[in-house]
Amino acid sequence: MTYQPAPKGTHQQRTWTLGMADRGLTRQGCPRQSCQLNVFDYLADIPGNATTTDLVEVQFKNTRKGYYQNAYNLPLEKGDIVAVEASPGHDIGTVTLTGKLVLAQMKRSAVRNADEVRRVYRKARPLDMEKYEEAKAREHDTMIRARQIAKDLGLDMKIGDVEYQGDGQKAIFYYIADGRVDFRQLIRVLADAFHVRIEMRQIGARQEAGRIGGFGPCGRELCCTTWMKNFVSVSTTAARYQDLSLNPQKLAGQCAKLKCCMNYEVDQYVEASRRLPSREVTLTTADGEYFFFKADILAGTVTYSTDRRIAANLVTVSAQRALDVIAMNRRGEKPDALDDSVRTQPAGPVDLATQDDLTRFDQARKRKKKHKKKPQSASAPQDQQPRRQHEQQGPSANASRQS
Repeated sequence: MTYQPAPKGTHQQRTWTLGMADRGLTRQGCPRQSCQLNVFDYLADIPGNATTTDLVEVQFKNTRKGYYQNAYNLPLEKGDIVAVEASPGHDIGTVTLTGKLVLAQMKRSAVRNADEVRRVYRKARPLDMEKYEEAKAREHDTMIRARQIAKDLGLDMKIGDVEYQGDGQKAIFYYIADGRVDFRQLIRVLADAFHVRIEMRQIGARQEAGRIGGFGPCGRELCCTTWMKNFVSVSTTAARYQDLSLNPQKLAGQCAKLKCCMNYEVDQYVEASRRLPSREVTLTTADGEYFFFKADILAGTVTYSTDRRIAANLVTVSAQRALDVIAMNRRGEKPDALDDSVRTQPAGPVDLATQDDLTRFDQARKRKKKHKKKPQSASAPQDQQPRRQHEQQGPSANASRQS
């Protein structure tokens, strides 16, 4: 717990921070609660935007936020730690959004009745923050003990995290389970053990990975930790469209599920694959029959083999050339060769790292110098023609002088 004064020259009051780094997306800045919940306030510079509505957005410890009414007209700004109404007691959170954009976010979150929105009690006091820190310090021990209790009761579930309410009167237990779990007895045991109100919330494996965090094989922070909110189901069909190896160790993420990034480019692959010929079609030429071997979907090229089972006499052609050959076969025609000899293949990339001979620069300079001398030698006979004519006229001119 730290006490951070407001910067000079601003009207922001001194606020308590929850010890989190400033990575919010809002223009005025606020302590980072969860990057995937932050909203960019593009209306922050509009005069009078903060007084448009008395509703504010408040984020809590984990991936949880809510909308509350500033019924007491408190001078709230982004980054203020406030005590809000809860059931029972009160909770502690951070104001992350104010103004007209809150109404749009409530509509997006399907908050139908604004009259049922709870109230903001006050700005957090030092006593409120002390209770919050005490409740927060009990979370880890509570989670370890709750796991042991669930194991003793023989429940097939895993308690991934525990979140205490700001006043310590309520605790939310996040758990993972493959099927339906009857945890009524667990709730009674937990209530007797911790003397708080118990709330159970089931989350998925992807949500648990987002709460824990980490880095993916791409070297970047997990998408479920940074920005992803909605988790769309991922199937092996996406891997087949992209011609990926069906290796579970490569396709699975840290949550032991298929990687969410497999859905990012599958639409482009599906669209590009429609321009390729069918894999079951056999191409017939004067040389023989060619069977489908592989395809580069994004490059639009198809490789055919003369053997159905192994790679033999591979020929790579464009998708358009393959479609033309298929059309010729349907008309009863056979081209002389599968590859189009008229079509010029584009030059491939050159790896400059393989050219380790530094004298190639000197050779290039010599070539340029020789290229400059050639037009001079070619123009020399033209310059000598008038001189030769003068020499031819020279004896006759001398004879006339002697005469």
